[in-house]
Amino acid sequence: MPSIDLSGKVAVVTGSGRGLGLAYAHALAAHGASVVVNDVDEAVAEAAVKSLVEAGGTAVAEVVPVGTSEAAERLVGRAVEEFGRLDVLVTNAGILRDKVLWKMTDEDFDAVLTTHLKGTFTCARAAAVRMREQGEGGSLILVGSPAGQRGNFGQTNYAAAKAGIAAMARTWAMELGRANITVNAIVPVAATAMTETIPAFAPYVEALRGGEALPDFLRKGEGFGTPEDCAALVPFLASEAARGVTGQAIGIGGDKVALWSHPQEIKAAYADGGWTPETLADAWPTSVGAELQTVGIPAPKFPEA
Repeated sequence: MPSIDLSGKVAVVTGSGRGLGLAYAHALAAHGASVVVNDVDEAVAEAAVKSLVEAGGTAVAEVVPVGTSEAAERLVGRAVEEFGRLDVLVTNAGILRDKVLWKMTDEDFDAVLTTHLKGTFTCARAAAVRMREQGEGGSLILVGSPAGQRGNFGQTNYAAAKAGIAAMARTWAMELGRANITVNAIVPVAATAMTETIPAFAPYVEALRGGEALPDFLRKGEGFGTPEDCAALVPFLASEAARGVTGQAIGIGGDKVALWSHPQEIKAAYADGGWTPETLADAWPTSVGAELQTVGIPAPKFPEA
């Protein structure tokens, strides 16, 4: 079994004051990386740093909302100022403004796209510039979501941003390959404040808080666990063991890890000279239309009472 050793490496984890981001920061620090913790709340960021240091890690805080080039430069600059370099970027920061399409405002849409999509872009760009200057490679780990892979009711803005993040991972994997910088999207599923709002999961999240273990049908069947379960993927992707892994979307949660496929054509039909609306209508039911795809995240499968 290979040893995952990140000693001497420096990581920035955006949105790492609590939840999944904090779990990622702890996992990186536990394997030897120095970490720049980021949050918009200074007290939360400092508490996160304290927890990392008390666990034997090395960390500092940079309090700034991601989304602008200035914020990205501050984060990369803090890593270089404190630790002399940057090797790993995890773009976890995010917000929600859920509403159905006809009720979603411009402000709801822009706020989520700014934090998730533009925040990922600006931070990745600043990190890539620094990593290319160092000339020793690096790892960009972009945080996606099942909503970006399949869509989700009431999440126009969030799903669009997360789908864009997966597309950026594939694009940047090509652009940064020669610099030995890997780029992957991770698709975590965990018991968080976000998933607690899903009625089917709420009682299990509450029981987990009370010290009860999640049942196997959730941990295995649904790939649903704790933030710490998801965190294992981050130090792996940041390590030499994953040096050949790039341009992928990788799901993790509970006891499950999975590789998401890239979008691809699944069925095709042909007409000599091209198609007309009439020939499309005639051929559709028995050709391409015979395998229409589902939308949305599948409902969890709970055991029968």
